[in-house]
Amino acid sequence: MCIRDSKYTVRKASQGLSNYIKKHGNTSPSIVIAFDSRHRSDEFAKESACVFASNGIKSYIFESLRPTPELSFAVRHLNCDAGVVITASHNPKEYNGYKVYGKDGGQMPPDASDAVLKEVNSISDLTAIQVMDFERAKAEGLIQIVGSEVDDAYIEALKSLKITEADQKIKDKCGIVYTPLHGSGNIPVRRILNETGFHNVHVVPEQEVPDPDFPTVKYPNPEDRDVFELAISIAEERDVELIIGTDPDCDRVGVVIRNRHGEYVPLTGNQLGCLLLEYILSNLNRKDAIPPNGFVVKTIVTTNLTDKIADAYNVKLVEVLTGFKFIGEQILIREELGNGKFIFGFEESYGYLAGTYARDKDAVVASMLTAEMLAWYKSRGMTIYDGLAELFEKYGYEKEELDSFTLEGKEGIEKIKRAMEQLREQVRPNFGSVEIKAVRDYKKGTRFEIGNKEEKPLGLPSADVLYYETMEGHWFCIRPSGTEPKLKIYYGVSGKTERSSAESLNNLKTQVLSTIKPMLQ
Repeated sequence: MCIRDSKYTVRKASQGLSNYIKKHGNTSPSIVIAFDSRHRSDEFAKESACVFASNGIKSYIFESLRPTPELSFAVRHLNCDAGVVITASHNPKEYNGYKVYGKDGGQMPPDASDAVLKEVNSISDLTAIQVMDFERAKAEGLIQIVGSEVDDAYIEALKSLKITEADQKIKDKCGIVYTPLHGSGNIPVRRILNETGFHNVHVVPEQEVPDPDFPTVKYPNPEDRDVFELAISIAEERDVELIIGTDPDCDRVGVVIRNRHGEYVPLTGNQLGCLLLEYILSNLNRKDAIPPNGFVVKTIVTTNLTDKIADAYNVKLVEVLTGFKFIGEQILIREELGNGKFIFGFEESYGYLAGTYARDKDAVVASMLTAEMLAWYKSRGMTIYDGLAELFEKYGYEKEELDSFTLEGKEGIEKIKRAMEQLREQVRPNFGSVEIKAVRDYKKGTRFEIGNKEEKPLGLPSADVLYYETMEGHWFCIRPSGTEPKLKIYYGVSGKTERSSAESLNNLKTQVLSTIKPMLQ
């Protein structure tokens, strides 16, 4: 929910959530609140707590900015009914947002979030919302400030997930440049690196201090190579192989590595996810420590290289719809009901989680594991870039890409809607020379192979998504954005060499766009 600069919007959202909690929570409900470095985030967090207090709901509010994943952890650690974080993640500085978590620490699934939104929308008179004085609420025990105790428990939970322990002499050679991009990651990321033995860490000074204006970047998004320009300068100066950057609420992480030519190149979200997965599973396998019922989770638009890695270690792979909330939901569905042991989950948009201490993507644990992986490769006389090459040699060269088409206004939204309808009306999908093997229609919830009338259920919630499998073993996926007037097209190809994969990707894109672009005119 976008709240911009309106405390009244915050009050309305908090009252709606209060109404929901009172209907579905226990007799002594509680909630934990965190906030990031954006304009008025701390004010909005206090405003929320005062509304909850007026409803008899106890709030635990962090003393200062904290990462979103620590909020997810805190909901579970403090046994709360819900959590709220005031953040707009990696979006432009003009925005702020109100993100709600359920009692399991995960983003609320669609049914619950729809119920909360219904409560919010039912409030018509904003002046009728009661707001208790902050100091009075503290005195009455309805607001409690939290800080180091939760921080310490969170860090200990992360440290318990270490996969390997390299010799300290090797760790000391692992130079790392880190940037929090003016956000909440500075303290926790540097702390976890330090406490796991990585002391050769250089923070980007111009981006170290929290700043709601994000003055050194256009957008504070670690998916964008441009945000790493200052970090790359330091890395070149200090002869460092690895650069880590986290977004303002520290749930996404971007990584830049040095290649064999001495150039600094960003890893895609898919590449880092697969490197981490191979690192985790290969080392657990060496110790005979892969759980017999272990599983990993990816979204449907995440690379199929994930499938190959999981299969190599006989680990079950679970696919979910786009959005990390569906990854967190699988932990609840499978592990807490005794149907599996969660190992790792990730999405192509730079979100990663290992372990069950939290139920949302966590750039802090991803930073720790990436540093560990750096040391592990170094102990083998390799770099992370060498590790990526080794990964492709072992499993095949996978390449992915994303195209987005923005169509402004009502007319644009209608064009996107019509394009999806036209695609569904095709009896035999026509994308130039691309031969389609099967189509997954997530709106209908079925998969069918071309030439075969039998439809098989997908077993996932309904979503306006079309996924095409090609005869050559490639894929592409088409879906409207859930938040913007955009049509997104994801592509994934596999080949025996990097060159053949690049050629296949270029051809697939050309053929698909020859069909899609005219539909959007």
